[in-house]
Amino acid sequence: MPEGDTVWQTARRLDALNGQVLVASDFRIPSLATTDLAGRTVLETVSRGKHLLTRVDGGVTIHSHLKMEGRWDVQAAGKPWRRPEHEARAVLHTGSTDAIGFSVLLDVVATSSEHTLVGHLGPDLLGPDWDPAVAVERLSRLPHVSIGEALLDQRNLAGVGNVYRAEICFVAGVAPRTPVAEVPNLPRIVALAHRMLELHRDRSSRVTTGDRRPGRRLWVYRRQGPCLRCGTPILVDEFGPEGQERTVWWCPSCQPPR
Repeated sequence: MPEGDTVWQTARRLDALNGQVLVASDFRIPSLATTDLAGRTVLETVSRGKHLLTRVDGGVTIHSHLKMEGRWDVQAAGKPWRRPEHEARAVLHTGSTDAIGFSVLLDVVATSSEHTLVGHLGPDLLGPDWDPAVAVERLSRLPHVSIGEALLDQRNLAGVGNVYRAEICFVAGVAPRTPVAEVPNLPRIVALAHRMLELHRDRSSRVTTGDRRPGRRLWVYRRQGPCLRCGTPILVDEFGPEGQERTVWWCPSCQPPR
């Protein structure tokens, strides 16, 4: 599932385009069907939370979001694709490299207008703007919201998704439905979020338990059966704003309600 670490890794894959001239671009959504970036040089790709900003010369940015199942594949030009063609939403061709965006949300904007797309986000857990004090302050503005919901709100801190939400709350010993005002150590929650994403940004798999054996890599996310720490059955529920409910897992013994 794409979260801040996955998006950061995707940006690093797209770095293969840096300095290369686009021979052709193919955007396979109606709103961008006539957009042609051929002849432009790719400057860089930066991640911002769960967003990707690929900048090309002439002041143009390709904005993409991986949603739940999107990805960018970067490979040698002409090589067979790893996913079905009908899932492709963007294809960027250079003389030696192809970048294919599968099942991604897309937009092409002026680089000077990037703030209209990502300016609302909180500090990026893996970005140069990371500021734990700002993250704590933004979370504190929502005293009656559950910490589980607040962590997923990218306006507070950018990069946490459902996997890390579950694991952060477990390691902190906080039930995900706990109101922010009742979280005993909010700075620790923020520090855990930063540490988890930092540790995994260069890893191919997520391991929050320290145990790499199958079925034991994560404390509670998608876990069925007993808690790895205390043996209590893991609970699962759905909650969140209406229409945006997400599944959450927790241990009622290690994360007692307050």
